[in-house]
Amino acid sequence: MEWAEGPVRVRVPATSANLGPGFDTLGLALGLHDVVEARVTGSGLDVEVSGEGTEDVAGAGEKHLVVRAMRVAFDDLNVAQPPGLALRCVNRIPHGRGLGSSAAAIVAGLIAARALAGASTSPEDVLPLASVLEGHPDNVAPCLFGGLTIAWVGTGAAGLPEARAIRLDPRPEVLPVVFIAPRPVSTTVARGLLPAVVPHADAARNAGRAALLVAALTVRPDALLEGTEDKLHQDYRAPAMPHTHDLVARLRAAGVPAVVSGAGPSVLAFLTESLTRDEVKRLDSIAVETGIDWHISPLAIERQGASVTPGVPSAR
Repeated sequence: MEWAEGPVRVRVPATSANLGPGFDTLGLALGLHDVVEARVTGSGLDVEVSGEGTEDVAGAGEKHLVVRAMRVAFDDLNVAQPPGLALRCVNRIPHGRGLGSSAAAIVAGLIAARALAGASTSPEDVLPLASVLEGHPDNVAPCLFGGLTIAWVGTGAAGLPEARAIRLDPRPEVLPVVFIAPRPVSTTVARGLLPAVVPHADAARNAGRAALLVAALTVRPDALLEGTEDKLHQDYRAPAMPHTHDLVARLRAAGVPAVVSGAGPSVLAFLTESLTRDEVKRLDSIAVETGIDWHISPLAIERQGASVTPGVPSAR
């Protein structure tokens, strides 16, 4: 096997899935990134982690999600596992906050492995396996493609399920603002609160709001408040994250389009004007009313998605 000469550097963005009514379908790439540098070595596994979540993944070794994704990718490519791997991970995406940290790790691992093996790293080629590993495509799709994505599982080769996605460009005046919660909430716990059956009227309402949201983000930002209404999942998850539910309600009552980011507990809001000092104060005053300390972070929409370039050789 001819491995890539030198390391590869993969940059992956944070994402916010669902965006309110687009449950397990809509996702948005955000301008906050993790960086993974990977290279093939003579033997062993060396993983260096810094930044967000270091205490959670330090010493994880083969259990590290980036490493696990790389192993799966090599097997999927039908190539032998490399003799050794060295990884340097710089994490900026908070863990367990609903900003796609696991999707970013999966995408980074798959792209790094494919780049080292000389295989295609196009989003279309990476998406199917990334979706399988994540369990659903709504976070991995915007992480790969950038921008706003509509993702679904269709029928692929040999009649097997396969994730697909369409990428759209949000209007330039749409400004995401993230309210990052001080503590994580397990995605498994959040999903476990969802009922097996929902009222038909709620499902129909959500279908209409999801369609409206796509139009609001790409054509009519003035419809964002109505377009971000949800009846399918957010209220059911409130017991696991009452402060999140409270913040979303307060922001929406103030006329700010706001949703639970992914499975929570962070909150995503949309502004359509430049974020002035007065607007920051207004958002902060609303957040303070919930009684916990939110980190308010305006973020650009990441329009490129995941990228891979030659890395800088390490002195280690």
